[in-house]
Amino acid sequence: MSLLRRLGQWQPEEPSDSAPDADAATAERHLAALRDTLMDTVLAALPANAEELSPLSLRAQIEAALETAAQDLALRPDERRFLVEEFLAEVHGLGPLERWLHDPLVTRVTVNGPNEVLVERLGNVQRIGFAFRDEGHLLRVIQKIARLLGVRIDQRVPLLDKPLPDGGRVRAKVPPLVPVPTLTVDKGPDNPFLALLQQQQERQQWHQDAMEQLRQALQERLMQELERDPALIHQRDRLTRLLETIFEAEVQNRNVVLSRSERVQLQVNLINDILGYGPLQPLLDDPEISEVMVNGPHRVYVERHGKVELTGVRFRDEQHLMRVIEKILLPLGKRVDERVPMVDARLPDGSRVNIVIPPIALNGPCVTVRKFARDPFTMGDLIAFGTLTVEAAQFLQAAVQARLNILISGGTSSGKTTLLNVLSSFIPNDERIITVEDTAELQLRQEHVVRLESRPPNIEGIGEVTIRDLVRNALRMRPDRIIVGECRGGEALDMLQAMNTGHEGSMTTIHANNPREALARLETMVLMAGMDLPVRAIREQVAGALDLIVQMQRTRDGARKVVAISEVTGMEGEVIALQDIFVFDWEGVDEMGRVKGTLRPTGIRPKCYERLIERGIRLPLAVFHPRREPNA
Repeated sequence: MSLLRRLGQWQPEEPSDSAPDADAATAERHLAALRDTLMDTVLAALPANAEELSPLSLRAQIEAALETAAQDLALRPDERRFLVEEFLAEVHGLGPLERWLHDPLVTRVTVNGPNEVLVERLGNVQRIGFAFRDEGHLLRVIQKIARLLGVRIDQRVPLLDKPLPDGGRVRAKVPPLVPVPTLTVDKGPDNPFLALLQQQQERQQWHQDAMEQLRQALQERLMQELERDPALIHQRDRLTRLLETIFEAEVQNRNVVLSRSERVQLQVNLINDILGYGPLQPLLDDPEISEVMVNGPHRVYVERHGKVELTGVRFRDEQHLMRVIEKILLPLGKRVDERVPMVDARLPDGSRVNIVIPPIALNGPCVTVRKFARDPFTMGDLIAFGTLTVEAAQFLQAAVQARLNILISGGTSSGKTTLLNVLSSFIPNDERIITVEDTAELQLRQEHVVRLESRPPNIEGIGEVTIRDLVRNALRMRPDRIIVGECRGGEALDMLQAMNTGHEGSMTTIHANNPREALARLETMVLMAGMDLPVRAIREQVAGALDLIVQMQRTRDGARKVVAISEVTGMEGEVIALQDIFVFDWEGVDEMGRVKGTLRPTGIRPKCYERLIERGIRLPLAVFHPRREPNA
């Protein structure tokens, strides 16, 4: 069942005018249902080693996972606090039992299946009807108790009966011995499992310390070998074999017991630390991940298929993260420190990196990597993704080939650069193309391409080369087309002048939420160029330069979509005239929370259609005709 459908199970109930106890029971039932609805999603988002995290770190992970899982819900502060405490108890404790195990007045807790909990307090028995979500939830808690006691309980061994450290006792039965799992805990004033949980945490901490000491010893030995034979750094297979030899010797000397998965993970981490970018390397190697976001050493997010998710990847501490940052920047000739706490860079594969460190970053060093696609998307890919329709794609391809000037508008991470790259692929091979970017991202496949990239000032504040400098210089390089990665300031004026003076077919992107706002932002940017021009003159410049505005939007489900293609038709009085050629018809969301809708033609034939014909491009008029619905 989808999350959105399950949400219907916990819609808040209106307070009744009956007794306060009834209202309290209703509120508690609502909170329990809310917990049950979100439990799987939140717990699945936690790192694999969640039980080993400190309470503070685990709380931060749970809060982040809950923020993502409940992003469509208007949770009250008290609901959010309740859920965080419940999920903390699920990971570090014994779930719903925790509240009664810690109660000094409770002497017995009896659970008869998930729907009945009997709590004995001061000789009185209270019945709780909604403590556990289902039989699986109760069974997980029983099995966790068994692990703490060093025994097993399952279908083959369906009975547990053990004394507890405080003189109490725990008894449990599971199917097939009984129809539903049952549990009875006799206890004193303290939580009888607390000492067992602490012992488990101490064993885990000892094991972690032993693993860390082994890692340090292995890394030191490897570095010594690399000093003797620097060529090893370029021979991954030899280095891996050497690590395996050293690994076996160190494990035997230290008498450390490791599982197979721990052995493999430790070796992979060491190789990544030496040859790659440490914990980031598997994320950078994953072709399904498009962006990596590091918020301090213990919270690493990725964007996968348009969705941002918390990963289990962690750095050991801030020093470990800073060493990886230094490893990223050193080959690039860049630095980051307290004097220069922010830096933009580009990895050898073209991926963009932004780094911010304390004191600017208050929660620790932050790294954002926007990965460079090894195989650029094609128009066919965008159609398959649902970014736009075949008809809209045909129109845009014809517009590029007919040398129309195109502005791509959209918010952050809405797919503007991806669409610009796809549209650029339709430029004929015999044209000279100049690209101007802040950080090189475009991947044009034509032969006659000159790529220019801006440069920030150095530490002394000199040597800066701005986008506007590059656009002006590009005009002197005999371009057929100029493509600017993004207009942010005064370069907008130079770009418009280029479009108006024979450099037709130029393209750029801009941050704006709709086509009308994009025009307003262009006006503001032209004013930033320092030219004292009347507003009407600026608008006439814009109206004469631009032909099409393509509006991109990232929807709530993470998908990137073209939501409008508008034509600039000239001036109407003091206002730039626009007409929509295609608009997105929003139809709501499906059961999986995905946006439903289609980019539809408005039925208007664009004025630029005559220019397509003049260029010898025959685009069927049916492209602009709305499709008739089957039941219409």
